[in-house]
Amino acid sequence: DRYVWHIHYSLNILAMDNAVKIIIGDHDFSAFKKKDEVYKSNVREVFRARVKNKGSIIYFIIEARGFLRYMVRNIMGSIILVGSSKITIDEFIKILESKDREKAGPTAPARGLFLRKIKY
Repeated sequence: DRYVWHIHYSLNILAMDNAVKIIIGDHDFSAFKKKDEVYKSNVREVFRARVKNKGSIIYFIIEARGFLRYMVRNIMGSIILVGSSKITIDEFIKILESKDREKAGPTAPARGLFLRKIKY
């Protein structure tokens, strides 16, 4: 319980992977930051973003030059909505482009989030 986010329904891994690849590159991630948090810039560069599974475990991999507070958790909340067919990939794109946190999905719980490596 302390190290994974248990989701008790089926998810479309392919749809999730296709959606998350949209964040690769330079984007304004205002829609996925902590609400009302102010940064010098909300633009971040994502090098890699993938969703894959091994058995019943689903992995979300993201590599970026930097992150906004709650950015990864908020992206995951929206990606889960894609995987459960609550929103489409086009709707996910509109969320990113909106720069509006209110339009994005819920914040994923921290218990399934791990920082694996830092590169300089």
